[in-house]
Amino acid sequence: MGFKAVKEFSTRDNTRVDLALLREDERILAVEFENSYKWIKQRILYNAIKVHRDGFSRLWVVYPFNNEPLQNSWVESFIEELGVEVEVVHPKEVEEKVRNFLASLMWE
Repeated sequence: MGFKAVKEFSTRDNTRVDLALLREDERILAVEFENSYKWIKQRILYNAIKVHRDGFSRLWVVYPFNNEPLQNSWVESFIEELGVEVEVVHPKEVEEKVRNFLASLMWE
Protein backbone atom coordinates (compact mmCIF):
# COMPACT_ATOMS: atom_id res chain seq x y z
CA MET A 1 0.00 0.00 0.00
CA GLY A 2 3.04 2.25 0.02
CA PHE A 3 3.09 2.89 3.77
CA LYS A 4 6.16 2.73 5.93
CA ALA A 5 6.25 2.63 9.74
CA VAL A 6 9.37 4.10 11.35
CA LYS A 7 10.21 3.56 15.03
CA GLU A 8 12.02 6.44 16.76
CA PHE A 9 11.42 8.71 13.78
CA SER A 10 13.74 11.75 13.80
CA THR A 11 12.04 15.03 12.98
CA ARG A 12 13.66 17.88 11.06
CA ASP A 13 14.44 19.71 14.30
CA ASN A 14 16.00 16.64 15.96
CA THR A 15 13.15 15.54 18.19
CA ARG A 16 11.84 12.01 18.07
CA VAL A 17 8.44 10.50 17.46
CA ASP A 18 7.93 7.01 18.91
CA LEU A 19 6.31 5.72 15.72
CA ALA A 20 5.63 7.46 12.43
CA LEU A 21 3.48 6.24 9.58
CA LEU A 22 4.66 7.63 6.24
CA ARG A 23 3.63 7.31 2.61
CA GLU A 24 6.65 8.35 0.56
CA ASP A 25 7.43 11.83 1.99
CA GLU A 26 3.91 12.41 3.32
CA ARG A 27 3.59 12.35 7.10
CA ILE A 28 0.40 10.38 7.72
CA LEU A 29 0.32 9.67 11.46
CA ALA A 30 2.53 10.20 14.50
CA VAL A 31 2.13 7.88 17.49
CA GLU A 32 3.49 8.55 20.96
CA PHE A 33 3.38 6.05 23.81
CA GLU A 34 2.83 7.52 27.28
CA ASN A 35 2.78 5.32 30.35
CA SER A 36 2.50 7.88 33.13
CA TYR A 37 -0.36 10.16 34.08
CA LYS A 38 2.02 12.72 35.63
CA TRP A 39 2.13 15.93 33.56
CA ILE A 40 0.20 14.16 30.78
CA LYS A 41 -1.51 17.30 29.46
CA GLN A 42 1.82 19.05 29.05
CA ARG A 43 3.40 15.98 27.45
CA ILE A 44 0.57 15.70 24.96
CA LEU A 45 0.93 19.40 24.17
CA TYR A 46 4.68 18.97 23.60
CA ASN A 47 4.03 15.97 21.36
CA ALA A 48 1.44 17.90 19.35
CA ILE A 49 3.80 20.84 18.87
CA LYS A 50 6.73 18.70 17.75
CA VAL A 51 4.66 16.69 15.24
CA HIS A 52 3.01 19.87 13.93
CA ARG A 53 6.45 21.41 13.36
CA ASP A 54 7.42 18.37 11.31
CA GLY A 55 4.32 18.38 9.12
CA PHE A 56 2.06 15.80 10.74
CA SER A 57 -1.62 16.64 11.11
CA ARG A 58 -2.59 13.54 13.14
CA LEU A 59 -1.27 12.35 16.49
CA TRP A 60 -2.31 9.33 18.48
CA VAL A 61 -1.25 9.15 22.10
CA VAL A 62 -1.34 5.57 23.36
CA TYR A 63 -2.22 5.95 27.02
CA PRO A 64 -3.07 3.00 29.33
CA PHE A 65 -5.16 4.85 31.90
CA ASN A 66 -8.95 5.21 31.85
CA ASN A 67 -9.18 8.96 32.39
CA GLU A 68 -9.49 11.36 29.46
CA PRO A 69 -6.55 13.72 29.94
CA LEU A 70 -7.60 16.36 27.43
CA GLN A 71 -11.29 16.62 28.18
CA ASN A 72 -12.31 20.26 28.85
CA SER A 73 -8.69 21.38 28.91
CA TRP A 74 -6.99 24.53 27.64
CA VAL A 75 -4.45 22.14 26.10
CA GLU A 76 -7.13 20.63 23.89
CA SER A 77 -8.12 24.11 22.66
CA PHE A 78 -4.52 25.06 21.93
CA ILE A 79 -3.89 21.85 19.99
CA GLU A 80 -7.01 22.52 17.91
CA GLU A 81 -5.57 25.94 17.03
CA LEU A 82 -2.42 24.20 15.80
CA GLY A 83 -4.53 22.12 13.45
CA VAL A 84 -3.34 18.78 14.81
CA GLU A 85 -5.95 16.07 15.25
CA VAL A 86 -5.11 14.33 18.54
CA GLU A 87 -6.65 11.09 19.75
CA VAL A 88 -5.91 9.43 23.06
CA VAL A 89 -6.04 5.68 22.42
CA HIS A 90 -6.05 2.88 24.97
CA PRO A 91 -3.53 0.11 24.15
CA LYS A 92 -6.37 -2.41 23.83
CA GLU A 93 -7.85 -0.33 20.98
CA VAL A 94 -4.68 0.23 18.94
CA GLU A 95 -4.82 -2.81 16.68
CA GLU A 96 -8.41 -2.19 15.56
CA LYS A 97 -7.84 1.56 15.15
CA VAL A 98 -4.77 0.98 12.98
CA ARG A 99 -6.66 -1.48 10.80
CA ASN A 100 -9.59 0.94 10.36
CA PHE A 101 -7.30 3.91 9.81
CA LEU A 102 -5.30 2.17 7.07
CA ALA A 103 -8.51 1.03 5.41
CA SER A 104 -9.79 4.62 5.37
CA LEU A 105 -6.55 5.84 3.81
CA MET A 106 -6.90 3.42 0.93
CA TRP A 107 -9.99 5.36 -0.16
CA GLU A 108 -8.32 8.81 -0.06
